[in-house]
Amino acid sequence: MRKKTFAAAVLLGAAALTLTACGSGDENKPPVSVVSDETGSGKAATVLDQPFAKPDLVLTDTHGKQYDLRAETKGHPTLLYFGYTHCPDVCPTTMSNIAVAKKALPKAQQDDLRVVFVTTDPGRDTPAELGKWLKGIDPQFVGLTGKFAAVQAGARSVGISVEPTTKDKNGKLVSVHGTQVIAFSPKTDGGYVLYGEDATVDDYTKDLPKLVEGAKP
Repeated sequence: MRKKTFAAAVLLGAAALTLTACGSGDENKPPVSVVSDETGSGKAATVLDQPFAKPDLVLTDTHGKQYDLRAETKGHPTLLYFGYTHCPDVCPTTMSNIAVAKKALPKAQQDDLRVVFVTTDPGRDTPAELGKWLKGIDPQFVGLTGKFAAVQAGARSVGISVEPTTKDKNGKLVSVHGTQVIAFSPKTDGGYVLYGEDATVDDYTKDLPKLVEGAKP
């Protein structure tokens, strides 16, 4: 099947949600990687030809302890997502889809998989708030919070735009962020697969068995 090559920044910008609460406002960044996407393949996954390095993030987990993303997830299949608990739609849907798909894996693979949710709204998402929110989705999911500058830098290192929390025209606090899930290989620790906000439970259920092995979906 014929393939087309895109700049990752363009692909990420196209996939990002542009609604009130969640979105990406930095589509004009220079390309950060190259991806190959099969035209008309119908696949939710986009495999990167040049994987991202795992963000160098040291933040605070839901237990109030320091969490070094690279050290804690090294050698483990890892799904990374940037979002916030007050998000009305995409964030809870994405996390719930992954949680449901995860349950289809054998117990050993469920325990090996790391699903990391990094808040883009640290002013409101305290460790306690993150823990409460994630407990209702999957208690094994890791929630991280910390200084916004560190979160923003970590997101940008993998091509995801994150903007400071602001008030919309109705005075409601919203966090604008890219909505991609990045899968990191347990073999190389490189971020080699991207999922957009339209990825379904079935998509993750089908792909997770390959992702936990570091294989291409």
